[in-house]
Amino acid sequence: MKYDVKDLNLAEQGRKRIEWADNEMPVLREIRRRFEQEKPLAGKRMAACLHITAETANLARTLKAGGAELVLCASNPLSTQDDVAAALVKHYQISVFAIKGEDKETYYKHIHECLRFDPVITMDDGADLVSTLHSDYPDKCDRIYASMEETTTGVIRLRAMHKDGKLRLPVFAVNDALTKYLFDNRYGTGQSTVDGIIRATDLLLAGKKVVVASYGWCGRGVAMRMRGMGAHVIVTEVDPIKALEAAMDGFWVMPMKEAARIGDLFATLTGDIHVLREEHFAVMKDGAMVANSGHFNVEIDIPALERMASKVRRQVRNFVDEYTLANGHRIFLLAEGRLINLAAAEGHPASVMDMSFATQALTTEYALKQKLEPGVYNVPREIEDYISRLKLQTMGIEIDTLSEEQQRYLSSWEMGT
Repeated sequence: MKYDVKDLNLAEQGRKRIEWADNEMPVLREIRRRFEQEKPLAGKRMAACLHITAETANLARTLKAGGAELVLCASNPLSTQDDVAAALVKHYQISVFAIKGEDKETYYKHIHECLRFDPVITMDDGADLVSTLHSDYPDKCDRIYASMEETTTGVIRLRAMHKDGKLRLPVFAVNDALTKYLFDNRYGTGQSTVDGIIRATDLLLAGKKVVVASYGWCGRGVAMRMRGMGAHVIVTEVDPIKALEAAMDGFWVMPMKEAARIGDLFATLTGDIHVLREEHFAVMKDGAMVANSGHFNVEIDIPALERMASKVRRQVRNFVDEYTLANGHRIFLLAEGRLINLAAAEGHPASVMDMSFATQALTTEYALKQKLEPGVYNVPREIEDYISRLKLQTMGIEIDTLSEEQQRYLSSWEMGT
């Protein structure tokens, strides 16, 4: 079995972490039990480019239980938990190519290792695997049943590929499933982003002016959690509907050029490039902290920050780099502009990833039964309903069902006032 991890001696520690996360993932556990019996993925080669965390490890265990031959690589150079990667290799016999802090060359070398495995199903977190497949292995695209995409950023890239006529395989937009974005993006990103910032900085959020760039589902989650910690939250937006919603939810809303002057802490969650740039750095107060919780490290214009610095960058804490500008003001960049929740913390809590990864597993099973043309597809609603009901059961929550009379009424048009 081929692999490239930091240190296999970390495996026992990683196994404990995986087992701990599994306690909070009852839906995925139930799917794994069925997969072990039915083997719906038997003999299928799979490549997954995901954050190598304890929660991902339990998804990998589930796919292997279903009979898949699986290989994993990291979807971000700083998101790998090295002990988990070691445990997957040593204790679960799953090939992993991921090392926390790997450079760009190694990152793509690991992606190529996965693609040389000749998968027929892929999973992606940001679309780097699929884009590399199209660029460097176009002949392999026709063998792919489907790919699963986990992130907003990845879905945006894939829809753009499809619009340009470049997408050569079917992709399920797992990120767009209600069982994913309403919970993973909002509650998972909200909590884990705050967790990563606090671990990196030991900052008291109460009383701070926190600028949240974007009021999508991830931004909403962060804004909600920051307010819960006592921060004064400012939202910046380009979408008038989302901006209006943020205002009516009680947040300050203003352009970034104004927010840059008063913010103590900035968090970007847009999926776009250079949300924080030179014009904003130039007016930030001394000691401003900037962090990113969008998928790629392009939301903060780091090259501009480096050009503006009058002193060599100085690391003042783990995951905190100090840039001193010509005016003497210091700006602190967290986690090198990469995903703060995974670089400086442990990513989303297992309980919320339970639903996202259950959606991944069941959509994989579904995809193998279909014959699909290239394009971007939604996760079938019946999969989402099944996962939601199972999650409610594990939480000890019951809900109502419609009576026959109510069903008839809702499907008819004759009855009025």
